[in-house]
This record gives sequence, C-alpha cells and structure tokens, in this order.
Amino acid sequence: MQYPKLSHLALVLTAVLSSQPLYAQAQDASSSEAAKEKQETKADETLIVTGTRSMARSQFDTMAPVDVFSKEEVNATASSELTDILTTLAPSFNVQRLPMNDGLVFVRPATMRGLSPDHTLVLINGKRRHRSALLGSRGAQGADLAQIPAAAIKRIEVLRDGAAAQYGSDAIAGVINIILDDSEGVSGYTQAGQYYEGDGFEWQTALRAGTKLANGGHLSATLEYTDADMTSRSRQRPDAIDFEEQTGIEVNDPVQNWGQPERQALRLAFNAEAYLGDTRWYGFATYGESEGVSDFNWRNPLTTSAYRPSPENYPEYDLNELYPAGFSPKFGSEDEDTALTTGFSGEFSSDFSWEASVAYGRNTIDYTMDESINASLGTDSPTSFYIGQLQQTEVNANLDFVYLWESDLFVYPANVAFGAETREETYKIGAGDYASYAVGPAAAEGLPSGSNGFPGFGPQQAGEYDQRSYAAYADIEMPLTDRLTTGVAIRFEDFSEFGDTLDGKFSLRYEMTDSVALRSTISTGFRAPTPGQLESTRIYQGLDTVTLNLFTAGRLSPNSPVAQYFGAKPLEAEDSVSYTLGLTFRTDSGFNASLDMYQIDVDNRFGQSQSYAVTDEIRQELLAQGVAGAESFTSVNFFTNAFDTRTRGVDLAGNYSFSTDYGDIDVAGAVNYNSTEVTRQDGTINAYGVTRIEDGLPNWSANLSATWHVGNWDYYARVRYFGEWTDAADQASGQIYQDFGAETLFDIAATWNINSQTKVRFGIENLFDNYPDEATFQANRGLIYSRHAPYDTDGGQYYVRFDYAF
Repeated sequence: MQYPKLSHLALVLTAVLSSQPLYAQAQDASSSEAAKEKQETKADETLIVTGTRSMARSQFDTMAPVDVFSKEEVNATASSELTDILTTLAPSFNVQRLPMNDGLVFVRPATMRGLSPDHTLVLINGKRRHRSALLGSRGAQGADLAQIPAAAIKRIEVLRDGAAAQYGSDAIAGVINIILDDSEGVSGYTQAGQYYEGDGFEWQTALRAGTKLANGGHLSATLEYTDADMTSRSRQRPDAIDFEEQTGIEVNDPVQNWGQPERQALRLAFNAEAYLGDTRWYGFATYGESEGVSDFNWRNPLTTSAYRPSPENYPEYDLNELYPAGFSPKFGSEDEDTALTTGFSGEFSSDFSWEASVAYGRNTIDYTMDESINASLGTDSPTSFYIGQLQQTEVNANLDFVYLWESDLFVYPANVAFGAETREETYKIGAGDYASYAVGPAAAEGLPSGSNGFPGFGPQQAGEYDQRSYAAYADIEMPLTDRLTTGVAIRFEDFSEFGDTLDGKFSLRYEMTDSVALRSTISTGFRAPTPGQLESTRIYQGLDTVTLNLFTAGRLSPNSPVAQYFGAKPLEAEDSVSYTLGLTFRTDSGFNASLDMYQIDVDNRFGQSQSYAVTDEIRQELLAQGVAGAESFTSVNFFTNAFDTRTRGVDLAGNYSFSTDYGDIDVAGAVNYNSTEVTRQDGTINAYGVTRIEDGLPNWSANLSATWHVGNWDYYARVRYFGEWTDAADQASGQIYQDFGAETLFDIAATWNINSQTKVRFGIENLFDNYPDEATFQANRGLIYSRHAPYDTDGGQYYVRFDYAF
C-alpha cells in the first residue's frame, strides 16, 4: 500500500490541528499516484478530525468510535436547540426537560453514556468550549450546547471514548466536536410549528452567508432566532379545587404550568480563515442571548405562611388583597454567551508544523422573580425581584506542534504531536437586589424572608473565584505494518487549586481486511473541580419564629470551616479508567457498521452531602475556634467526592445507501445499551440517589431512520426507542419510586425540492401522540408526567419549514 509524500501529509496535518478545512487543498495538491490512491479510497467517506492529531481519518480508520452527523441530519429535527438535536441523533446522548426546576429548565443538563453532564468535553472547530455558569444536578457544570446556532453547523463529530489524555479535563465519557460551516453562498430557513395540544408554538428563522477569500480562505456569518411559547401538561391541583370550593374565589385552571418555558433566543456565529504568505490565520466566534420565564409552584392562601398578618410591624399588610387567588411566582432567566477563538498555523519544514491559538469564553446568567413577595418586608416589599448573577469566564491558550517521524520502524511516517496549554477559569456570583434576600422586620412574626420561591444571592454568597492550570502533552500514532497501527498519548496537567494529574491512553487498530478492522483503547482520565464547585455557596437566611434568632442554611464551600467541621474536605479530581473494544465494517456497496463494547470506571464522583444540623453546642465550638458567622448557621451541606461508579455498555451503529428503480434510499440506525452501577459511596447519596444514578435513565435506547429520494421529493421516517427506567422522589415521608415502561416515538417528514435553491418540508414528530405513564406520586402538584422523563412529554408536534439557498 502506498502513502502520500511528506509534504502532502504535513499540509493535511496542519489543517487538522488548526481545525479544518484544508483537506480539499491537500487533495488538490496531491500529484503522486500514492496520494491519488489514498484520495480515491476515501472519496465517498467523511474525513474526521476528532480523537486524532494525525492525518484526517474516515470513520473506518479511527482507533476509537466516532459518529459523524451531517448538516442534513442536524436539520432533520424540529427543534433548533442542539441539545434536542443530538438526543434524536445519538442514542447514548440524553437530555431532560426538567420543568419547574430552577435554572435547569433553561440550561438543561445533557449526558452521554449516563455519566455526568460535565463528563463530556465540547469543542468548536477542535477548540475547547467554555462551561455554563450554572451548577446543576449534584453540582455538574457543563457547556450549554443550546447557545450554539444549529444553522452554522457543517457537521458534528461525537467521539465515544475517554480522551482526557488528548484533550484534558472533562473528556471522560467522550467528546463532541462541532465543525462550523465554511461553504460559499447564502442560505437560510424559516420554520413554524406547534404541538397537537395547540400550545408551544415556535417560530424559527436563520440566515447564513459565506464567501471564499483569496488563496483558499473563507468568511461566513450566521444569524438564528427562535421564539417559543410555553407548553402545559398539567391538571388542576386538588388543593386549588378545595380552595375554590371553600372560598368561592376563582383560580386559574391550572394554577401552575408543568412544561417547557416561554423562551426567545438570538444566536450568532462567525467563521473565517485567511493566509498571510505561508502563515494561516483563522478565527471563529459565537454569541447567544436568550430570555425565558417558567412557573413555580402555586402558593395556597390557606396554607402559605406569607399570607399571615403582620399586626406589629405592618398592620396594613394583607397579601389576600394582592394575590386573593394565591400566586405562582414567575422565574425568569436571561442568558448571554460569548466565545471567541483566534490563531495562526504554519510550517517549519515539510514534516514539521506548528499552531498557536487563544480562546475566550464567557457565560452569564441573570435571574429574576416576578409575581412574588418578600413577606418579611410587609407592605414595603416589591413583587418583582432581581435575584442576582452567575458568570463563568475562561481563557485558553495553546501551542501545538506536529512532526512526521520517518523511520524504518514504520511503514509510513509516524505522527508525533506535542504541545502545551494554559487555562484560567473565573467564577463569579453577583448579589441580587436587597429585597430579594432581605430578612425584614415581619420575619419576627413568622413571615418568610427573601423573594418567595427563590431567595436572591446575598452579600455572603457574592464573590469571585479563579483557577489556573498548565498542561503539557505528547501524542504519537505509529503505523507498525500495513494492517497494524498503535497510538500512545500522555498528558500532565497542574491546577492551582487542587494539584496535578498524569493521564495516558493506548490505542490499537488492526485491519484484518480492507473491509473489517478491530480496534481497542485503554485510557485514564479526569475531571477537575471548577472554581464554582470549589468555592461558591448557595445559602439563604431567615428568622426563627420561636427564638427570633437569624438562621443561615444551605450549601457551603467544602473549604468553609463550618463545612469542614462536619467532615468536608477539599475537592479532588474525578478519576476514570476506560476500556473499549470494537469492530468496524464497510463494503463497496455502501454499507458501514461498527460494534463497540466499553467500560468506564469513575472514582471520586461529585455529590452533595446530607444536611447537617448545627446545634447550639456546635455553634459555640465553632465560635471558640474563631469561625466568623458561625452563630447564625442552623444546617449546612457541601459538595464532596461522594461515590464511585462503573458504567458498561455496547454501541451498535450502521448506515446503508443504495439505489432502486424507484429512487435512492439512505438508512441509518444505532442502538445503545448502557448500565451504571454505584460501586462505592460514603453515605452522602442514599437509596434514592443510587436509584437515580443506576436506573434514572433507560438502559436501552435506539433510533432508526430512512430517507427515500424519489423525483423532487424526499420522504423521511424515524423511529426512536427508549427502554424502561425508574423515577424516584426523596420526600419527608420517605423515598417514593415508580417504574416507567418503554416508549417508542415515530417521526415523519416530506420535503418538496421545488428547485435547486428552494424546498419545503412538512414534518411531524411523535406522530402517534404518545405519552409516558403518568407520574402518580406527583399528582398532588398537578404534574401529569415525570419531569425526569428522558424524552419530550408534550405529545405530538407538527411543523413546516421553508429552506432557500443561492
């Protein structure tokens, strides 16, 4: 087998490290018979760059499983949010709706292989994406994929393998690499749709323009806007019915809405590349801003303490005059997300290339609360509050080198990559307005303090925390024979706040025939605690109605002396060991398939401790130790390295394209089996927590899609399958569990290609309007379907989309 000349390989490698898109140029530059042979072999295959720093590989060539989703596949989903799109494309990827769940209803946690949302590293054009400012379930802090405009995407590459030794922190479950579109021309779409129930109307529109620059450069920009109404899958609360019967006061039906929030979003993307002599410059950026509103639980005037009178401090205070039928606070979120990356790349020689880049990312979330009250302020309380701000900022700088090592040890040059990286993360909490967290005079009369539903961030929580890390890595891929390739990667990283890690990865691929190959990897990985997890607090204050003493409760930093009294220790990195073994297969007839088995052991996973009561005796002891503020604490919890897990699973994926007398047909399918077991815990997570980790997501998930191209019409059908799962609720009366059966959803669409520039698609998702089993244990709150469901519980949805290009 012949291979391209070193100069041609170097050109391709330079493009790979600088995040595309010089493949076409490298191929055009190829003049040797060997290069032509290589090009012809991959003519019908998509070249990928994720999980390798070697020359661009096809899915068949990779030493670890990589899924590639095209622009057409991304556009075949009704939702414009990338989280929803990936859920329909990749069975091992999952995102929940989580209605009425504070900030998680807006920044929804996305998981891969059932692991934590921050166990998946997100890249844009091969560069690390910054995290969201929200600390979610069990303190997870991952990237907000919804801030990336889907209309700007060329393709998505999903590496289903541990890759921390290659990319650094977070890449335990895998890597999602989003490649921005660099094509020439103007294109756009407008889409409108709603659910069968008549709500959730969503309007989407996008415009993208790209042009080629001299010497192979490009410039493109994308604008995307969505406006979605809320959905409600609620029944009237029993206590609301009783209230109406007892008082004769009419209330809304339902008094609170369980469903998707009302939301508007604007997203922008910019992608450019230019040449300055022999040096290549590139830059890309994204910007997103969105706002949304979600309901909170209804406050019943007959049972809510905010309705108590305040004769001593506010004799005229009567909440029945303001909210006679009770109230459901409106929780609002305003997000702003900015990312900018720029860099240069070039060559020292035909076999030695370099690249330098710097990236900046910031995510800001501002929370508001309307139609609420701070009852402790009585008649002085506003009804609208600014809760405060969360902000995550990251700066990354990279210096990378690639050397093509020609030796008699290898059948063609080995790829040696090495480099260094530095990253600084800053987490900031900004205080809300005074009324949002104030403990007013009426607290002494039993009226609750803070904005009702979500107390604001007070001065005790406000602060700014940072962490810096330095890393060095080496990565070599060695073609030992025509059939056997091995890879070794090692990475050392040192963090200012908790110490250093050393991780490695060994990969092996053996090509049994030109159509069948075995591949295997073993790697160690880590996920470093973020400044927000290390230092931030989420506490609230109130006044004890018996003792009239101020109390403070909530989550403290593990570094807090109060938390350390109860056993809190400085957070350590989560450590992992991953194993994969797979088989990949292809035929000349257009059929491709892969089967991969995996095991991921994760130690020291993050959890939130139980709540510890701070007694008078403990308070006095803390004060004697000089712990400031200890006199006001009544109960505390904190983040801790709480448990270990073992995840085992199998991925089966395949696609087949063929022609018939009645048109061309494309078929694609994937099946994922994934099972997680808690192998150790320190008592922090009880039986409820274990159930949520082990059974909270289906073990089985799958999708199968087919597109039939006939004449100027494309007919599309997709089946999505979700296996059985278990929901759990941890309540004062004890843990409650409910098992949910498997669910199958059908999607269809028909696209009329009017001409080469315009087309119209008519689509339906969840064609048969399927709903899961009802969540019986939540009926008293009006909730019909579990908010932890691993799929949309709003029923069928239809839409129409108009695409144009010129």
